[in-house]
Amino acid sequence: MNFPRKSPTFYSLKKRKTSLTPHQFHYDVFLSFRGEDTRKTISDDLYNALIEAGIHTFRDDDELPRGNDISSELIKAIHESRASIVVFSKDYGSSRWCLDELVEILGCKTTVDQFVFPVFYDVDRDDVIRQTGSFEAAFARHEVRFDRDKVEKWRVALTEVARLDGWELCHHASRLVKSEFVQEIVTKVRHKVKPKLFVAKHPIGLVSRIEELKSLCKDRLDDGCVIGIHDEWENMLEKIRRESFVQVE
Repeated sequence: MNFPRKSPTFYSLKKRKTSLTPHQFHYDVFLSFRGEDTRKTISDDLYNALIEAGIHTFRDDDELPRGNDISSELIKAIHESRASIVVFSKDYGSSRWCLDELVEILGCKTTVDQFVFPVFYDVDRDDVIRQTGSFEAAFARHEVRFDRDKVEKWRVALTEVARLDGWELCHHASRLVKSEFVQEIVTKVRHKVKPKLFVAKHPIGLVSRIEELKSLCKDRLDDGCVIGIHDEWENMLEKIRRESFVQVE
């Protein structure tokens, strides 16, 4: 049985168990995905669009070491994120680390009102909710390898998060449809998290340029002024534009 498709309406829990002040959120978004499925497709497109929109996003690119359990660095990143985007794919349920992330994300939704946005990429929402299809085979293996309590937590997390309103996309969709799909997600997320514009992780070389811009604007803000910026590196130019907007405005 498929759930009827409808326009998503997003909300957060009204009751808070833990009170966090805004400065305690280091990231705007934590992006959870199965790398083998979507790193070079929807997850990469989504990550780049979020960064381009000035939304500070944490993405685990398998750079962090993998142990028997989810790393403390990932747990910290999840808890320090205002929202999480979970990209469900056919093999998402095969990864114990993805499932551990999901348990943490669901916990943060309850305790700190973290916004959670599910994305279903080339997978049926109902398969995620009921652990059928490719998820059924994955959990058959999990039940052999892991204790019952852990597996049950994974099942609950999948069901709860997959029932939230989100987006669905097939990998056969055209490039235009995918682009519009990603932009719709970015627009909704930006509206909910209201991010402080993110410029760059390591903004090297910006300070001197920003100070020069500020000096040019200092005596002309009341009358208004137009400043042209030229740089041979497009990315550097974009970072200067963003940082200048934040500081001068």
